[in-house]
Amino acid sequence: MASLTDRVRGNGRIAAGLLLNLLASICIVFLNKWIYVHYGFPNMSLTLVHFVVTWLGLYVCQKLDIFAPKSLPPSKLLLLALSFCGFVVFTNLSLQNNTIGTYQLAKAMTTPVIIVIQTLCYKKTFSIKIQLTLIPITLGVILNSYYDVKFNFLGMVFAALGVLVTSLYQVWVGAKQHELQVNSMQLLYYQAPMSSAMLLVAVPFFEPVFGEGGIFGPWSVSALLMVLLSGVIAFMVNLSIYWIIGNTSPVTYNMFGHFKFCITLFGGYVLFKDPLSVNQGLGMLCTLFGILAYTHFKLSEQEGSKSKLVQRP
Repeated sequence: MASLTDRVRGNGRIAAGLLLNLLASICIVFLNKWIYVHYGFPNMSLTLVHFVVTWLGLYVCQKLDIFAPKSLPPSKLLLLALSFCGFVVFTNLSLQNNTIGTYQLAKAMTTPVIIVIQTLCYKKTFSIKIQLTLIPITLGVILNSYYDVKFNFLGMVFAALGVLVTSLYQVWVGAKQHELQVNSMQLLYYQAPMSSAMLLVAVPFFEPVFGEGGIFGPWSVSALLMVLLSGVIAFMVNLSIYWIIGNTSPVTYNMFGHFKFCITLFGGYVLFKDPLSVNQGLGMLCTLFGILAYTHFKLSEQEGSKSKLVQRP
């Protein structure tokens, strides 16, 4: 009876964690878009707020013994912290300058780019099935971009830069976690303040600091509350991702990711009245099919590798 109760509680906690991640992941996209459209808050300054709130949140977490910090040499994290700045800034600039559909689909190109980087730079090999899934993903993104009524060349440049830097960041994070023997929260705990310091130096060169449109400008109370809320939600996204992966499985996280992908696309057209043509819809379905196929083949290969290890005497 006790074990059944524990299982129900455990499932309840997992369901609550998944729900928190779902709400936070969708909210952060829509809230950031709302801040850009209705308040015009500067992009890099918003990213700086996110980094500072994430760092403070992680500081509270380690004080509550949610994770144990590990001493790391700053020189080993400089490139990682710089790429962290780049990927968040460019991704937010993509969101600011594109429709939510185009922004969301462009992010799907991260998987093909990571595969190219790992193949060329790390000599990693991928099966033919995995390579073939990149065709519908890429084709869908091209279809959507070509038929996007609100096509923005600058937005596509930011989206492309965002995908490239995000891909590099994800590859380097995996390499650094293995090299330094740390988990994602331990890495982010040292990385977030370094990235904050870098942006603090960079912001005055690209955006006003004081006066109209500056981070310390005459913003309304509602604008400041929205920005602060955006920072808190960004931290919740990071924290809930870590918790979900630690308490469920990659299958759960990936499948849940596809669900969020669909809801975010749908929400963008409902909330921001973004136009959607039939060809764009086909492009989205094409990309979604490619992502699902990639996930299926990747997880099948991982399960096959695990079963071979178990069977080995």
